[in-house]
Amino acid sequence: MTDKTITRRELIATTAKVAAVAATVGPAVAQTAKPAGTLVRPVAVSSMNGLAAVKVAVEKMAAGVPPVDAAVAGVALPEADPDDVTVGYGGLPNEEGVVQLDAAVMDGGTMRAGAVAALERIKHPAQVALDVMRRTNRVLLVGEGALRFARTHGFVEENLLTDRSRKIWLYWKENASQRDDWLPDPREVDDPDIQWFIKKYGDAILRPSGTIHLSACGPGGQLGCCTTTSGLAFKIPGRVGDSPLIGCGLYCDGEVGSAGGTGHGESNIVSVGAHTVVEFMRQGKTPEAACLAALERVVRNTKLDYLRDEKGRPKNNLLLYAVSHAGEVGSAAIWSGERVKYAMCRAGSEPQLLDSAYLFHRDKA
Repeated sequence: MTDKTITRRELIATTAKVAAVAATVGPAVAQTAKPAGTLVRPVAVSSMNGLAAVKVAVEKMAAGVPPVDAAVAGVALPEADPDDVTVGYGGLPNEEGVVQLDAAVMDGGTMRAGAVAALERIKHPAQVALDVMRRTNRVLLVGEGALRFARTHGFVEENLLTDRSRKIWLYWKENASQRDDWLPDPREVDDPDIQWFIKKYGDAILRPSGTIHLSACGPGGQLGCCTTTSGLAFKIPGRVGDSPLIGCGLYCDGEVGSAGGTGHGESNIVSVGAHTVVEFMRQGKTPEAACLAALERVVRNTKLDYLRDEKGRPKNNLLLYAVSHAGEVGSAAIWSGERVKYAMCRAGSEPQLLDSAYLFHRDKA
């Protein structure tokens, strides 16, 4: 790439900030961004459950660890946390009570990637995905094949279904239908673990879709990313969402930026969300404006009536996160809400939660 091309891209990225904000639809509010030359790196962005993860990732990169490895080290925290019931150990199981995990990694410098899907009994699927990238010439391993690969590389099998997650799954199963053989225990709703879950996620749907994505930008603009999840709670066994699909749940290009998503996985798959964000950044949009533009495409792609509200808008939420190779950060969601935030950390600073931009305002129930 010539110096002339780099200069032009930087000029577009700088001048597009005002134009991108002006073009944003709905009540979204753009984050204030400093000129590219003053941004501090390393920097990491993540979903809301990654506040501790981005700090670890930045510390690792500052110590010379490549961004993709730093991202995997960061997400290991929620993967091992039984209180995060959407990722790794303690993640909510599929409809048969089995925890199945998905994860993927990508290195922007080499454009290599690795992923696993429907992996059982391994606490840190992101680490397995990293080994798929480094130790094979393939990208995605699934199910029993992914588990055999993990065993081969020394990963220890363990029961990932905690007592809390088992109670939540059983509560869902007993209340899912009035026409099956399962009868709920009236005392269950008073169980502290059930109350904890309802307070945190609500009981209207009782099927949270949670994930952690982390995009990392190193001191010299190197890029890497990781996404890991236990997927949609109580899913059909074998269901795979966007998280382990390169271009959907995550994507990075060492010359442009890195992006990923959490939320309604199927919407992100059909829109190839993460790749779309990176391509919008390649055109000169800021990370936030790129996330908003990608979500506008998701809205246009949502055509089935059961997925739309009375105004034709998607019922489900999807959040996208991005960082440019210059260290700019941003995030956006389809809908506003209390949990529509993202985690960010820069070298020399403590991690913080920032408000994500959004397309539509959702009134509190």
